[in-house]
Amino acid sequence: MTATFHYRENVLYCEDVELSRITAETGTPCYVYSTDALREGYLAYERALEGAPHRVCFAVKANSNLSVLRLLGELGAGFDIVSGGELFRVLKAGGDPSKVVFAGVGKTREEIEFALGQGIFGFNCESEAELALISSLAVRLRKTASVSVRVNPDVDAQTHPYISTGLREHKFGIDIAEVEQVYERARLLPNLALNGVSCHIGSQLLDAAPLIESARKMISLAERLRTRGFDIHHLDLGGSIGVPYQPGEVQPDLAGYLTAVRLLIEGKDLTLMFEPGRWVAARAGALLTRVLYRKRNGEKEFMVVDAAMNDLIRPALYQAWHEIQPLRKNQFGTVLADVVGPICESGDFMARDREVVNALPGDTLALLNAGAYGFTQASNYNARPRACEVLVDGAAWRIVRRRETFEDLIRGEE
Repeated sequence: MTATFHYRENVLYCEDVELSRITAETGTPCYVYSTDALREGYLAYERALEGAPHRVCFAVKANSNLSVLRLLGELGAGFDIVSGGELFRVLKAGGDPSKVVFAGVGKTREEIEFALGQGIFGFNCESEAELALISSLAVRLRKTASVSVRVNPDVDAQTHPYISTGLREHKFGIDIAEVEQVYERARLLPNLALNGVSCHIGSQLLDAAPLIESARKMISLAERLRTRGFDIHHLDLGGSIGVPYQPGEVQPDLAGYLTAVRLLIEGKDLTLMFEPGRWVAARAGALLTRVLYRKRNGEKEFMVVDAAMNDLIRPALYQAWHEIQPLRKNQFGTVLADVVGPICESGDFMARDREVVNALPGDTLALLNAGAYGFTQASNYNARPRACEVLVDGAAWRIVRRRETFEDLIRGEE
C-alpha cells in the first residue's frame, strides 16, 4: 500500500476519492491514476537533478494516456518515444516536440520523416543502417538530425530477461567495443549532428550498482569521442531505477543514484538525460476488477475476476507481482488461491498460489502498482473491449478514456 492508495475505515481510497464511487459509475475493469502520484514521481527526478544541466523525458510506452501526458508536459517533462504513434500522442497532448527523443530498434522511413518534420530533439540510433536512413531523409527534407548512438555497454542489469537490454546477446544498441568506429563512419554522412551518446541497460532495477557502472562506461566513451573531435554534449542514461512491487523489496534510492551520476559528470560539461516511465507511473495506478465466481478444482481454489490478461498482461508475460487489495475490507480473512481472468488461456492469471483476501462474487479488488505497462499493453484478445481509464485529482475524478464498445472492436473492418 502507498499514501496514494490507502484505507480509511476499511474503505480503499485514491487520494480523497473512494474507489467504489468510481466503479459504481464506470463499471470494471477500470484503470485509476493519481494526479498527485504522477506529479511526485516526475518531480523526484527534478528535485534530485536541480542545478545540474539535465532533461527528464517520460517514457511514453509506460503510460500513453493523453491526460497523463498533458499533466507531465505541463510540469516540464520531455518525452521518450519508440514509435510514430507515440509522437502523435505527445503532440495531441500538447507536448513540445523539441523535448522529444526517439528511441527504438526498428524506426520506419515514415516515422523518421514525421519526427524530422515535427522538429524533435533527436534520435537514439541502434544501427549503422538506421544512421544512413536518417541521413538520407534529413538531406531530402533539408534538416539536420541530432543523433546519439545507443551503446550496448555489456552490463548485466540482473532483471527479468524480457526487460534486460544491455548485454551483447540483446537486439538493442551497438557493442561498446565497436561504437567509436561507428561514430567515425557516421561522421561522413551528411546532415547528421553526432552530439550525444545513449544507453539503456534494462527496466525494473532495484540496485543502482549496474546503472552506475554503465554510467562510468558511457562517460569514458563520451570523453574518448570528444578526443576524436566529436561535439558530445549530452549523455542519455535511459530509464534507470525501478519500483518495489512485492512486500519486502527494498525501496531504491533514486536521489542517491542521481547524486552519484551527478558527481561522475562534475566538470565534464555534459547534459544528463533520463527516460523514466515505471518510476513515474507505476505506483500512480491501480486496475479495479470485480469478482465473478469462486471455483474449486480438487485442492485448487480459483477466484475468477472480470479483468484478464488482455487488460494487464504483466503477470503472464513477466511473472510480475501486483499487490491485490479489496475496495472494502471484509471479515472473512484470506484464502490461498489463483486469481484468474475470463480469457481462454491457462496463462490468464493475475496471481498464482497467493494468499489473498477471501473475496466473494460481486466484491471489487484493486491490483496496485499498475500505472505503468498496464493499459499500454492491453489488447482486444478474445474480442474483449479495453477498459476505461480514470484520473483522480484530490477529491475530484474524471474519465480520461471511455470504455470501448463492441462497435469499437470492428471499427475499420469490412
